[in-house]
Amino acid sequence: MSEAASGLPSAATDAAAALLTRLVELGVQHLVLSPGSRSQALALVAAEFERRGALRLHVRIDERVAGFTALGIGRETRMPAAVVCTSGTAVANLLPAALEAHHAGVPLLLLTADRPPELRGVGANQTTRQPGLFAPSVRYEADLPVPEGCDADGDEEQSLMLRRVAEEAVAAALGQGLRSPGPVHLNLPFREPLAGDLPAWFGVPTVELAATAEDDPDGPPPAETPAEDEASGALYQGGGGIGESDVPDDPEDDPFVLVSGPRTVVVAGADAGPDAEVLAHAGGWPLIAEIVSGSRFGRHLVHGYRALLRDPELGGRIERVVVLGHPTLSREVASLLSDPDLDVIALRGPGEPLNLNGTTTAVDTVAVATGDTDRVWLGAWLQASREASVDLAPPAPDAEGLTSAVPEERLGAIAAELAAVRKPLDRAGLVDAVWRATWPHDRLVFGSSRLVRVADDLLGGKKVPVHANRGLAGIDGTVATAMGVAIASQAGERPGVTRVLLGDLTLLHDVGSLLLPPGEHEPRLQVIVGNDGGGTIFDGLEVSTVADAAAMDRVLYTPQSVRLEHLALAYGWEYQRVTTRSALDQALTSPVGGRQLIEVPLVR
Repeated sequence: MSEAASGLPSAATDAAAALLTRLVELGVQHLVLSPGSRSQALALVAAEFERRGALRLHVRIDERVAGFTALGIGRETRMPAAVVCTSGTAVANLLPAALEAHHAGVPLLLLTADRPPELRGVGANQTTRQPGLFAPSVRYEADLPVPEGCDADGDEEQSLMLRRVAEEAVAAALGQGLRSPGPVHLNLPFREPLAGDLPAWFGVPTVELAATAEDDPDGPPPAETPAEDEASGALYQGGGGIGESDVPDDPEDDPFVLVSGPRTVVVAGADAGPDAEVLAHAGGWPLIAEIVSGSRFGRHLVHGYRALLRDPELGGRIERVVVLGHPTLSREVASLLSDPDLDVIALRGPGEPLNLNGTTTAVDTVAVATGDTDRVWLGAWLQASREASVDLAPPAPDAEGLTSAVPEERLGAIAAELAAVRKPLDRAGLVDAVWRATWPHDRLVFGSSRLVRVADDLLGGKKVPVHANRGLAGIDGTVATAMGVAIASQAGERPGVTRVLLGDLTLLHDVGSLLLPPGEHEPRLQVIVGNDGGGTIFDGLEVSTVADAAAMDRVLYTPQSVRLEHLALAYGWEYQRVTTRSALDQALTSPVGGRQLIEVPLVR
């Protein structure tokens, strides 16, 4: 501990040591910290754990940035990262990340320091009602008693209580016995002295959990293929996901059986994962997979699904929809799921049950009954899908023309090649370039910008790890989330680059996330900004047809003229501005050694 704390006993430090020791023993490997006085005991214990190699510590001066950084770590590892902050408004700044974690089912631990109870509600400095602040969204919360006295051996009642609370908190964050993982809030009031010597029993914890995704150099294990039940031929799916092959013993836990017959499509929304592809394959059904679903691959994938849903011979003949994940990206899917005449079956997710049509059946597990596949139905979709797919890659050079002995042919080929090379990038070319540059050892994070909808509309199938904060689909915290994903996915010197594709306003909303403290490991992170000078996503909404042009620009488009190269320089990022496809391809595929900001100017 610091010299200032040397020789001083502190109940706050003893309590912080007991709590954090147990969290580390339970497998918490990351702690994201925002500095503050009331939380100093937690901060100093975390720093000592970092010094001893027991914990990865990440310091962020903005609590909102800290919350979303932890969210990104939890998204990637499926283990909660802890966030530590001081009292007052610092705690409120964690609310956006907590809400996203709740709606997206991401494990997250919020450790908020507080004044003792006698200072609440009496006008004390930096004090508000913190207990219950996250109540509607957390899986578990506790306003802990103020630590009293020091524990010489680490086995007195206070330390044992804190260890039990840590166990309950981690279990709740992981969703054990609950519907899904999510955020947990521990409010920790401390009296002075706020820091002191570490207790004599303090040491390097022994981690008790089995290896997590971050410990595995190959990343998280793939979802298991469901086993076939010999009696029924059904494919069982557990907890909203495929992979549990045992027949449930309790009849109430029996899966919802999807029988053959109704003309069915599978819709995969955000975070559906590979389960949706497995289900579509098992049932012989078309797969409509959003770009953020993690399901956009496989033989049953439908390209250009928006137009096909509007086709009366395809979308107009759907009788049943099975939904995994949280669909948010297209009006066509929203309209489909709002149709009261359709049989919509939605696997329960972490947020509110999906029920846009008022008659949706929410289920925990589904099974595909043995039966004949409707090959005519599937074939019609796949034929239309092939016709709707587009190749966005730049045209290949005219090799014959370039080598022609006829001057006019050769000059024409050269002119065509130069025109292709110099052609300014558009949104389609931008999303295609990023998609093509990303592989399974990489990570791709989408911001809630216009570009994610362009990508969803145009891009083909590819099995790559995708992240997006679509729980509430806000633009806040996108860069911080990507930073957390990059930190976690590259732990243990694993290869790969994390790319985040977003618009200019989404970047500027989270500009504080560009700050990385000196001495912290710099992950390989490419932030690709499609800069069209404002919020052009509103240009495609109904408001653009009714609003006055000046008012539209003022309050919705919100034009900006920030010099992103100066921003990158100020925060220590490498910067590139690219205007052509060839330059972008080169920027994306060149070796990445740290943080890069790649600006792509776009017309409105």
